[in-house]
Amino acid sequence: MICRHERRARVKIRLFCTIPQPLIQQPLLFTLVNRFQVVPNIRGASVTENIAILSLEIEGEAAKVEEAVEFLRAEGVQVEFLKDEETPV
Repeated sequence: MICRHERRARVKIRLFCTIPQPLIQQPLLFTLVNRFQVVPNIRGASVTENIAILSLEIEGEAAKVEEAVEFLRAEGVQVEFLKDEETPV
């Protein structure tokens, strides 16, 4: 959880996302940009008809980044953090 006074600080996190087949055609990254005002950066990807695996960076205000991650999880994306800490931008 991000401390309240740190929620407006800009951070960059790295994630490993596994996207199940029903979500592959959904505009998840577009939604992150428009709804949460974060900047996603695909660092690597493998997409088949059955699954998509992404190495993803997300940059933005700490609170918005946290909300974006929760959105992905709520949609059914398996999210794993690649680093223990967020990187201040």
